[in-house]
Amino acid sequence: MTTSSTAPAGSTGPATGAADEWAAVCPLDALPVEQGRAALLPDGTAVALFRLHTGEIHAVGNLDPFSGAPVICHGIVGDRDGVPVVTGPLGKETFELATGRCLDDETVLLPVHEVRLTGRVIEVTARRNTVETLVGRG
Repeated sequence: MTTSSTAPAGSTGPATGAADEWAAVCPLDALPVEQGRAALLPDGTAVALFRLHTGEIHAVGNLDPFSGAPVICHGIVGDRDGVPVVTGPLGKETFELATGRCLDDETVLLPVHEVRLTGRVIEVTARRNTVETLVGRG
């Protein structure tokens, strides 16, 4: 299990911080497979949630870094060479769901949030990870 941004359906990721850092955002069943939904965290952060056919759940920032519009949740979910991605609906830039890295412009990142399941409720932390912090964990 990866605690940086994903949790397989039915499992619970370890709590890496204080309990109040996690926010319940929706029931698992409210997040359709291979589609996105937007959620607002208690601190006002907008996230885009994605549930893959593998059961993995990802949360990334919902603001498109190219347009500034809150539309990433409306992107197309897929994969590029086996890596789960979302393609933004406006400019069609593609982002890795696990790292937030833009595959079309390596200088651009989406924030990535940790996700866990508590029972059948998806919880997201407001803490943001970037490629640099994820690489530092390895």
